[in-house]
Amino acid sequence: MKSHVTAGVLVAGLLLAAPSYAQSKAKAQNVPEIAFESVPNFLKLPPNLYLGEGIGVATNSKGHVFVYTRSGDTRLFEFDQNGAFVREIGQGLYGFAFAHAVRVDPQDNIWAVDEGANFTGPGGYSGANKPYSFSRPTDVAWDKDGNIFISDGYGDSRVVKYDKNGRFVKSAGTRGNGQGQLNLPHTLATDAQGNVYIGDRSNARVQVWDNDLNYKAIYDQTGSPWAICISPGPHQYLFVSNSVPDNGDSRAAAQTGEIYKMELDGTIIGKFGKAGKALKEFSTVHEIDCRNPNELFVSEITDWRVQKIVLKPQPAKTSAGAGK
Repeated sequence: MKSHVTAGVLVAGLLLAAPSYAQSKAKAQNVPEIAFESVPNFLKLPPNLYLGEGIGVATNSKGHVFVYTRSGDTRLFEFDQNGAFVREIGQGLYGFAFAHAVRVDPQDNIWAVDEGANFTGPGGYSGANKPYSFSRPTDVAWDKDGNIFISDGYGDSRVVKYDKNGRFVKSAGTRGNGQGQLNLPHTLATDAQGNVYIGDRSNARVQVWDNDLNYKAIYDQTGSPWAICISPGPHQYLFVSNSVPDNGDSRAAAQTGEIYKMELDGTIIGKFGKAGKALKEFSTVHEIDCRNPNELFVSEITDWRVQKIVLKPQPAKTSAGAGK
């Protein structure tokens, strides 16, 4: 990574970004329930070390788990494939101020998206649209050619594309609710064809753009997407979390909290989970890792944890609740 994306990238591939707000009841109805289990106490921390808010989670090709957490400090922890603690990465690093997401690229580089360290505006919408600086970005993804996509979420409502060397290619998106407009792009992912899926959270929809950041489709049946993930492999799946908001309003718990499994064309396969703090319940899911589409990791803000989720086989039947 060259120094062209100077405002957003830390040493060794560590990047920067943003936080969370309101929520909508999903429009999809009669969605099949996917049976699943939660592995109790999968992550084992050393004595006197604790997770704060579960902001980000990602895995690498070895199955190691990376957890980005914030409380008094923003910290990045690594665990092995069995959940044993390995190390803390970047302790005291000046760029770790207010965690937002962590991702691992195809070369196993770790990218940390940090809202506080890249705060370039007063907190409201700026529309500055600068090539090499962000206003509270939220997430990062890559295509097969190594191009980098960044959701510049809270202050700029756009997605920015860079080449594999960090050189600016294009920026797209303005604040609004029309096609190709965004209102808090909170999370994003790419598929094998290079399409970009954007969790357009405050518009309660997932937008799909092509590799050149041109609008393709809208999926608006699954509530407000706080976290999305696309699995690898020959048959890719899209996971979308309609997370219960972290504002403490208990009225939202009855209509939010579930995670949807979808085909890439927006067809809903099923859903699992509900709002709550027990095992198999979700308390403000902020990031999903789906490297293995049958074994997910989900980070939760308001329960200060990461759960390992194992999905059970289900009939090859889909619901008709897709929104495009």
